[in-house]
Amino acid sequence: MSLVKLLQDLTANKNLPRAKIMQKFFKTGPGEYGAGDIFWGITVPQQRQIAAQYSELSFFDLQKLLASRVHEQRLTALIILTLKYKQALPPKQKIIYSFYLKNINQVNNWDLVDITAPGIVGNFLFTKNRGILYQLVKSKNLWKRRIAIVSTLYFIKQNDFQDTLKLAMILLHDKHDLIHKAVGWMLREAGKKDLAILIKFLDKNCRQMPRVMLRYAIERLPEKQRRYYLQAK
Repeated sequence: MSLVKLLQDLTANKNLPRAKIMQKFFKTGPGEYGAGDIFWGITVPQQRQIAAQYSELSFFDLQKLLASRVHEQRLTALIILTLKYKQALPPKQKIIYSFYLKNINQVNNWDLVDITAPGIVGNFLFTKNRGILYQLVKSKNLWKRRIAIVSTLYFIKQNDFQDTLKLAMILLHDKHDLIHKAVGWMLREAGKKDLAILIKFLDKNCRQMPRVMLRYAIERLPEKQRRYYLQAK
């Protein structure tokens, strides 16, 4: 597996007009959450296709990709890491999880988080101590807080809601809208599995929830219920 060849494949799929749109969409201007990120305009399906061809790429080469300022290089590396994790036995999964945490500062945009956190962090921690999530959720780093809550999507799919609800409470007064959206998303997903869990959380907390968080959480409720919670807010 050649890192040089992978980079050639990514370069061949550059789309500069699309890159300009993505630079704005992912807020890469000074002071914005994605400041300094460089885009090549490569679609996620294109990256997934390329990543599938290089799933045996070494950790050494993945480390190089993750150090890049080019968004698609980091995302492709992380997609490869998720593929490695799915194919690995538990001892190797632990290595991949540790590698992920070692490079967590490079998981620094919402799509990078959302593609990797449930399948690597959530999957690994499902049968283990989850204390790391409570460390991450208190971080000043936006992306670490998002990793903490989005990782629980894996738990939700296994009908395990306890940590989602606890982390949601910790993040209830977070100031960033990307956290509001992530928490609302996880609450909505929990509600798909157990509506009573969501309703209980909303009845207790809807007046404190940021409006974006609330809107995401109630998105799949009947219109009458949605209006009730929005008016209660």
